[in-house]
Amino acid sequence: MGRIKGITVILYSKKEVGKDPFGSPIYEEVQEPVDNVLVSPTSSEDVINQLSITGRKAVYTLGIPKGDTHNWENQKVEFFGQTWRTFGIPLEGIEEMIPLDWNKKVMVERYE
Repeated sequence: MGRIKGITVILYSKKEVGKDPFGSPIYEEVQEPVDNVLVSPTSSEDVINQLSITGRKAVYTLGIPKGDTHNWENQKVEFFGQTWRTFGIPLEGIEEMIPLDWNKKVMVERYE
């Protein structure tokens, strides 16, 4: 039996690079590869729940590796040659209580 392994996804985050003449921050989009992310189809029950609660259709659920410190809330991500957007607050479990390598999950929808 093989060991479970995730894939590398590209997380697009915003980095402050300066201020405009009015003092508002200027951001630049930065691509960051994140290794060992599990990607699984979202269960039909979760799809229905998210549609009725948020009006968004979850397509995949990402399993985020333990120790990851990136912001996954409402971020653009890329995997399988397509672009997606995370939504909702990532759900996080206690690292020591979870036996595998992932302790957070977040849902993604298709990003146009």
